[in-house]
Amino acid sequence: MMNLFFLVELRIIYFLLVVLLALGPIGCLNYGPISLKSERSKYNLAIQKTNDEQLLLNLVRLKYRDTPFFLEVSNVASQFKLKNKASITAQLESMVKDIFNLGASTSYEESPTVSYTPLHGDDFVKNILSTLPLKTITLLFHSGWSIERVFRVSCQLLGRLENAPGASGPTPKLAPQYKEFLKAVQYLQKIDDRDALRINYQEVNGQPQMVLQISNEAKNSKSALEFARTVNAVSGKSMYVLSHFPSPEQVNHLRIVPRSFLGIMFYLSQSIEIPKRDMVKGKVTLTKTLAGESFDWSDVTGDLLTIRSSDEEPLGFMVRIYYRNSWFYIDDSDLGSKSTFSLLTQIYALQSGAIKSTDPVLTIGVGS
Repeated sequence: MMNLFFLVELRIIYFLLVVLLALGPIGCLNYGPISLKSERSKYNLAIQKTNDEQLLLNLVRLKYRDTPFFLEVSNVASQFKLKNKASITAQLESMVKDIFNLGASTSYEESPTVSYTPLHGDDFVKNILSTLPLKTITLLFHSGWSIERVFRVSCQLLGRLENAPGASGPTPKLAPQYKEFLKAVQYLQKIDDRDALRINYQEVNGQPQMVLQISNEAKNSKSALEFARTVNAVSGKSMYVLSHFPSPEQVNHLRIVPRSFLGIMFYLSQSIEIPKRDMVKGKVTLTKTLAGESFDWSDVTGDLLTIRSSDEEPLGFMVRIYYRNSWFYIDDSDLGSKSTFSLLTQIYALQSGAIKSTDPVLTIGVGS
């Protein structure tokens, strides 16, 4: 009997030692780096995904003449709670070898809190309604975007060439002018493909200007000569100055009128394939040619951006949203559309990033 009690005491001491060795170091572990390693990419993906969905949603809203709205994730906070658990069970039925069963476990719970802030107020409205600065357009070109994509998205007038300026607002009823502008920027793209185009930003007497410089080797190339002809400029020039309001004396200047960010959104919303039932019910504006025929906006934006619609939940998408009983999405294999959508997100960040958020109006604890 004494041997049994001795064995029990020995087992208890053994158990306590096991608990101290097993749980003691765990309590000292730094869970910050561990949780950062496992959770940061998840939050990153979630925020990026919902930002893309919000941008796509607002494009679709504009096509239907619904009110756009931007709700930003202003803060993400997460708390981690560490839980240690130890257990001991005993069998006293017989003198078996392992009279005690020892157990120990550790777990942690995460309690994230997400704060949302609506972007509104005078500064934000002014930023999205103001034309894109020439400095920003130059920055986009220098960041690696093609001159053709940047100009087609951000500009509505170059010289006397129109790039569907009416599409910078709600869908117009009459077909736009755009073909000559498209030719001009395609000639510029061919020059840039030869690495013969440079674009610089400057301010002269407070006037912002973009300077297009064509290398001497390329200034008499077919693309350069065709560009000069299209914009009605003197052939063989190696420099073109683009400004908002050139004076009559500035004969070597070309007028450029950028779109606002909201104008860019309206313009790219023309790339949405609207379900036929919504077109029949008059929920969107149908654009007509002068001859009274339906105008296909894919002729303007088709190789820039295509937003498809479907009654069935799509597969193989880059981003999708469900709105007005239809799915709207960008196909994951449509590289041109993905590039333009990415460019749009950068322009949005540049135009809205300087706005200081007000106090969040909605804070949600999303569970553990």
